[in-house]
Amino acid sequence: MSDRLSEVDRLTHVLVKHPRDAFVDAGTIAAQWTHLDFAAAPSLPKAIEEYEAFLEILRAAGARIDFLPRDEQTNLDSLYARDASIVCAHGVILCRMGKRLRATEPSSQEATFRRLGIPVVGAIAEPGCLEGGDVVWLDDRTVVVGRGYRTNDEGIRQFRALLADSIDELIVVPLPHWRGPGDVLHLMSLVSPVDDNLAVVYSPLLSVAFRERLIERGYALVEVPDREFDSMGTNVLALAPRQCLMLAGNPRTRAALEGAGAQVTEYTGDEISVKGAGGPTCLTRPLARGPGRAR
Repeated sequence: MSDRLSEVDRLTHVLVKHPRDAFVDAGTIAAQWTHLDFAAAPSLPKAIEEYEAFLEILRAAGARIDFLPRDEQTNLDSLYARDASIVCAHGVILCRMGKRLRATEPSSQEATFRRLGIPVVGAIAEPGCLEGGDVVWLDDRTVVVGRGYRTNDEGIRQFRALLADSIDELIVVPLPHWRGPGDVLHLMSLVSPVDDNLAVVYSPLLSVAFRERLIERGYALVEVPDREFDSMGTNVLALAPRQCLMLAGNPRTRAALEGAGAQVTEYTGDEISVKGAGGPTCLTRPLARGPGRAR
C-alpha cells in the first residue's frame, strides 16, 4: 500500500481493468452502452489500441500494474476502476455505488484485493452510497469527500467511521445539481491535485468554501476554461508531483499546467474516455505512491 496517502506522489502500483475485460465484445457493447449513458458505442479494437498506449505511459512512469479480471456481473462502466474502492491507511474500503447499474463492482474488486493480499477494511452498506471519484486525499490526515448524487450523507458517515482515528479531518464539499442525477459529476470532475501545492480546478462549479480552503492551504489553482470542462480538462492524473497525464484535446489547460512548471503527457481516449465520460483518474485505482519522480 501507499507510503503515505497522496494523490500526487510518484505512482508505484495501480489497479486497472482492460477494455478486453470490461467491454468484452461488440455484442456486449451494443447491449449496454445506451442504458449506461455512454455518449456513443465504443469500438472495441480502437479502445484496446488506445488503452495499450495508456498502459505504456503508466509503465514508463514506473508503475506496477495489476488487472481486474473479466466478470459477467459487471458491465462497461467497470473500465473506470477508481470508483468502486478507496485506499486508506490500513488497506481499502469498498464503496457502494450511487449509480445502481454499477452495484456489483465493489464485490468484484474485493476478490482481486484479497488475491493481491491487500486488506479490506470494510464496506459502505445500504442506505449509504460512496464512490471513489468523490474522494480526494489532501494529505495523510485530511480527506475531502464530494456530497452529490453518487455519494450521500450516510455513505460519508460510514466512511468517517471506518477511517476512525486514522484521520484528523474529513471535509465535505457540496456538489452542484449541474445536469442532474443521470449525469456523472464527481468531486474529481472539478478538482485534480497534481502537487502538494498545485491543483487543476473548474471554479464555476466548485464550492466557494472549498476553493478558499485550497488557497488557504497554499494551493495555486490551474483554472480550466469553460470549453475544456466537457472535454475533461479537469481530470488529470498525477504520475508524480507536477508530472501529469491528461486526455488530449485540452490545449489551454495543458499550457496552463506547463506554465506552472508541470510536465504533461497526453493520451488519446476517444473510445476509453470520451464516450464513457471517464478520464485518467477514473481509469485508474492507485494503490501505492512513493517519494521521487516518475521515470
